[in-house]
Amino acid sequence: MKSVCTFLAAAAALVAALLAAPKVSVAAEQPNIMVFLVDDMGMMDTSVPFLTDEAGNPKRYPLNDHYRTPAMERLAAQGIRFNQFYAMSVCSPTRVSIMTGQNAARHRTTNWINPRQDNAGKNGAPNWNWAGLKEGDVTLPDVLRGRGYTTIHVGKGHFGPEGREGAEPLNLGFDVNVAGAAFGAPGSYYAEKNYGAGTKRAHHAVPGLEKYHGSDTFLTEALTIEAKQRVSETVEQDKPFYLYFSHYAVHGPFESDPRFADHYKDSGKPANAQAFATLIEGMDKSLGDMLDHLNELGVAENTLIFFLGDNGSDAPLGHQHEVACAAPLRGKKGAHYDGGMRVPLIAAWAKPNPDNALQQSLPIPAGAIQHQVASVEDLFPTLTQLTAAEVPDGHAVDGAPLQTLLTGQPDADRPEQFLMHYPHGPHRSNYFTVWRNGDWKVIYHALPHTKTTGGHIQFADGNYELFNLADDPFESTNLAKSRPEVLKRMMQGLIEALQQHDAVYPVDDAGEVVVPQLP
Repeated sequence: MKSVCTFLAAAAALVAALLAAPKVSVAAEQPNIMVFLVDDMGMMDTSVPFLTDEAGNPKRYPLNDHYRTPAMERLAAQGIRFNQFYAMSVCSPTRVSIMTGQNAARHRTTNWINPRQDNAGKNGAPNWNWAGLKEGDVTLPDVLRGRGYTTIHVGKGHFGPEGREGAEPLNLGFDVNVAGAAFGAPGSYYAEKNYGAGTKRAHHAVPGLEKYHGSDTFLTEALTIEAKQRVSETVEQDKPFYLYFSHYAVHGPFESDPRFADHYKDSGKPANAQAFATLIEGMDKSLGDMLDHLNELGVAENTLIFFLGDNGSDAPLGHQHEVACAAPLRGKKGAHYDGGMRVPLIAAWAKPNPDNALQQSLPIPAGAIQHQVASVEDLFPTLTQLTAAEVPDGHAVDGAPLQTLLTGQPDADRPEQFLMHYPHGPHRSNYFTVWRNGDWKVIYHALPHTKTTGGHIQFADGNYELFNLADDPFESTNLAKSRPEVLKRMMQGLIEALQQHDAVYPVDDAGEVVVPQLP
């Protein structure tokens, strides 16, 4: 009997101790995730130098000294930045790739989505995916929701046109949608103009922010306030969150953010370029505010940040095929050159702590630069692997996990490849496909034009452009004619990549499909 009593007493003591012990947070068992996506921001639109010298050290260029992005500097100092990170050269293809892990050639949303009419273009692929994402598609927020995450969408959507399921992020795996709609450009950044409501741009009026109407709350700030509130609510519920914070900034209209206008008034640049710079700085303030808020909530150590742009820069500083707005890179948003496709990526824990268990599972070095090629389609497999989220069978994923690269190490098994397929026009660049493999990059123009009417572009060298990015990182010398053996090999790779992705193609004036041809 004595032994029984002793056992019962010990058991009671154990129960009491367990009840008295601090509760283990459910949210702390999974990392919080914030994808901070900036519209139309290229890798030179920042005071953080992403380009490097021959020794691999950061190298500043004049644009780095023009822009003010202290929060980006803070994030880069505590994490790793990628200097060869690619996105599609226009927005909707990138956004769908982030959501699905698929290259645009596979998911077939190969152009920006006009919210009101099919914008394939005169010779554009007639069977492209203008409808975008739909309810039931496999998406990153949906699979993370299956792992217990609260999934929050704040800002620009642009996943599908008006009247289609993709116009509403709540149909695509998000639990919360603030301000997301079918369109990509805001009606206005000014609350005094009700973010476009009641103006000639009312069809792009940002929804869900009516409580700010008539105030002096700039759109970027309103979205930040809303994002902070939704994160706070989720933390109070002791749930992990996936925050997809997708700013409308820095997309046009280039309306100056009055909080930062004085910083650029003596820059010597035109008014719209000054306004663009204020949008950059306002976006950066938002990033800093989010980092501070995560600290205040006590969840910064458990929160992983991915900061990136959705396509190359659209700074109003020059022609889309010249070295101007993304100097020294050539090209801008919509172009087939790297200035249209290389974007900033910074990955970091919101508050580094080497003793944190989650950070020990993914140690990200401070102030590091990763030089290997990666792209937006890699975020999906990175985050699903990190969270052990289950991806349904049959869903093709083109991206590869970034875990090794995020630790600052090289990944010898990772191919240095990127495919950008744009079977549309007229636009800044028309009917083109880009294939990067190692140091080589080939550009195939499916329908080269000799006239510039209707937005068509004249290509003096015909269908092909070839660059060695190791020797010529700024794409100044077309080697298509002088290196025919490399051109043929690269075109073979381009054709095979399109076939593997089951890509769609433009058509000629007779309606016949135009597929890439070997030189």
